[in-house]
Amino acid sequence: MGQPRPVVIVKKKGGHGGHHGGAWKVAYADFVTAMMALFIVLWLLNSSKQVQEAVGGYFKDPTGTSKKVGNGKNGTGENFMLTKDNMNQIKDELQKAVRKVTDFEKLKNQIEMTVTAEGLRIELMESEKGTFFASGEALPSEDGRQILMMLAQELGKLPNTVSIEGHTDSKPYSGRGSYSNWELSADRANAARRMMQENGLGPRQVTQVRGYADQRLRKPAAPEDPSNRRISVVVQYLDKPEKDGKPETTVAAAAGPPPKPVPLPSPAAPAPAKH
Repeated sequence: MGQPRPVVIVKKKGGHGGHHGGAWKVAYADFVTAMMALFIVLWLLNSSKQVQEAVGGYFKDPTGTSKKVGNGKNGTGENFMLTKDNMNQIKDELQKAVRKVTDFEKLKNQIEMTVTAEGLRIELMESEKGTFFASGEALPSEDGRQILMMLAQELGKLPNTVSIEGHTDSKPYSGRGSYSNWELSADRANAARRMMQENGLGPRQVTQVRGYADQRLRKPAAPEDPSNRRISVVVQYLDKPEKDGKPETTVAAAAGPPPKPVPLPSPAAPAPAKH
């Protein structure tokens, strides 16, 4: 007969199981990272084209040497600047914003944006009954405030400087005293400046406030046409990024110095008049 097999006795110890390790922490961290990436993608899809380009520009060129936005400052639209290459893009973005304004259909023929040698010129033209300013008044109307606030919020995102101009038609101002179209055009431009700086435009973003009276008529052949009465907001070009250590010349600089601004009158309110 064979040898008997040895008897093996297995003793189990009671108590808690052994330590399971930290594998669950790694899985949880991966899950949180994936959720964060999902939320960022959803945010980008719901953001403006300007913000999308800012973020995309950063990842394409984290060093900030690209001509695109997102060059390492804030990663947002604040780094976008108006140059000769992208002026039409800014114009399109502003036109989209204007379309969202209440009563746009009523105002669309009174707002015009054109690209000039100095920059993007935004014209707020008056109608015969007055659209943005009541006749003879230096303070903007409700429609005027709405448009100026919208422009301030959009232009406040840019690093570009802004100049604001006031224009009148050739009809003499009918108020009392020495108050004339010169004072009225300057007062309207300055009122637009105050409204915009109170609603998004940077405190040092406005570099000039100009009052031209009727010296720069929109329609010289019809000097009393209502569209000659207007406020012009000019978004000025900025230098493009340096290339080979040499900054490129701005279009605004090539156009020559801007006209000499007209000194603003004293804050005394003029007498009501029709104009």
